This record gives sequence, C-alpha cells and structure tokens, in this order.
Amino acid sequence: MMAAATFKCQSTGLHGLPVDASAPRSSTNFGRFFSMRFACNTRCNKLRHVHASISHASLVDPTPFSISHDSSTESALILIRHGESFWNEKNLFTGCCDVPLTVRGVEEAIEAGKRISHIPVDMIFTSALIRAQMTAMLVMTQHLQKKIPIIIHNESEQSTTWTQVYSEETTKQSIPVITAWELNERMYGELQGLNKQETAERYGKEKVHKWRRSFDIPPPKGESLEMCSQRAVAYFKDFVEPQLKSGKNVMVAAHGNSLRSIIMYLERLTSQEVISLELSTGVPLLYIYTEGKYTSRGSPVGPTEDGVYAYTQV
Repeated sequence: MMAAATFKCQSTGLHGLPVDASAPRSSTNFGRFFSMRFACNTRCNKLRHVHASISHASLVDPTPFSISHDSSTESALILIRHGESFWNEKNLFTGCCDVPLTVRGVEEAIEAGKRISHIPVDMIFTSALIRAQMTAMLVMTQHLQKKIPIIIHNESEQSTTWTQVYSEETTKQSIPVITAWELNERMYGELQGLNKQETAERYGKEKVHKWRRSFDIPPPKGESLEMCSQRAVAYFKDFVEPQLKSGKNVMVAAHGNSLRSIIMYLERLTSQEVISLELSTGVPLLYIYTEGKYTSRGSPVGPTEDGVYAYTQV
C-alpha cells in the first residue's frame, strides 16, 4: 500500500489571515494544525565549525560552536529578512501589502542562500506574503542539502487531499514550508502605499518618526511594534520553538518588524533597545538553541570565506 505524506497547519484565508480566529494556539495543540508524516532525518545532519571567524554583524558572538544531533536539545535557528521588494526600492510603506522582490532582492536572497548553504535546515516558516516566501525558496536553491522546499496547503480539506505526496523517497528529499500570517510585516494602516519622505513632509518628521520607531504608538489604523510583537512572538513560541526543542533546524523568513519582535524575545531586549535594532534585507542571522537558551552567532559569512559552517553527513 502506498502511504501519503500529509500536512496539517493553521487554515488561512485572504492574504494569509486566519479563517478560524478562535482556533487554539497552545503548542500542545500543534499537532491539530500541523501533523506531518514527513521523513526529516535530522540525526544524519551535523553542523561543525571549521574556523571561528564570522562577519562583523552587530549580533556576532565569535565563540566556536558545533551542533551534534546526538542531543535533541541543540539546534540551529536562521532568521532572514526578505530581500529588497519593489516598494522598498520606491521608498514606500509596504506593511501587509503583498509586493514581490526586485532583481536586487532576488540577488540578495541567492547570496543569503550561499552564506547558509552549509547549515542544515529541516523546516521553514515564512509569512503569508510573497516577498518572504520568494526569499525562502531562493535561499534553498543554494543549499548543499539539495532538498526541495514545499509549501504546505491546508486551506481546506480538498487542498490537503490534493497536495498529498505519495512517494517516501520524495518526502525524504523535501523540506516543509509553513506559511503564517502572524509572521507578516507590521500593518502600517493608512500609511501603506505612501512615500516615506512625502509622508514626513505632510505630517511632520517627528510624528512620522514616532509612528515608525516607537514601540507602542501605532500609525493611523495600523499596528504598533508592540502589537506586531504580540502576534509574532506568540506564534514563534507556539509553533517554531517546539520544533527547535525537538532537535530540528529551522529557518524563518519574514520581515523587519516581525523579526525584530522575535529577536527581542530571543535576546531579552527592552522596548528601548529593540526600537534601535535595524535588520538589513537579505542578511541571515544564526542562533543556536540549547536547553531553552538562544545564543547569537551573528551572520554566517559562507563557505567561500575563512569562517565556514560546514554541513556534513555522517
């Protein structure tokens, strides 16, 4: 009998917004949303540190490290902001508008893929927006695992049935990609689509600066960073963190504000510290999860540099 690889995750509607907002959020109910018979042989992957040299990113911790899957409590977490979008290029407030990558954004994603190509990835989480999903897919084109990322569709019973995979060998060579609206960019309300410079001239630089950079002041009909943080961190705790605890290596491709929120949680930053945190487009950040703690390893420089995080199969 031929077995099917099935995936179940949180149902989403237009622009990735949840169909059933009353659905349980606890990590103990994760299986209700995402039950996966997917052959991820993580114990065959080992991340070893060849040389203790990485880029001079602001979050760099130069201490040598290694990941061994002899222990299920140690795993890698890669965070990456999407590559440049068309509205980034035009200096427009993007927020939850679904805008694709520019040519430069595509190049940034490919370069990011080269930089993490030696770090094992077992699962991918992205926002529901195309620029984050494009980034995740392009990153994986460069990976030495040569596994194919597959977006999981569970919008309906039919979509779940129609997207089942019936080859065990194919599932072994695939990586599940979970999309979630909770990882979307901060919703900028009435600023979305407006030019940032023109908006500052219209409303005043000080007011627009508060909308953009304060922690708890939202723009008109939009979200503050605090509001974005509440949904992004809750999702991370409920769905991403359990995978890290189980020993899986996870990549999260998302947005400036949703990732700032997650980093605030990982590094226990204050509301004042997080508002000064800047994340460049298409630059991956690496964290090591060990026994409930996250250690920042900065931004991997890739296999062509002196510092190499070498992926090997043992």
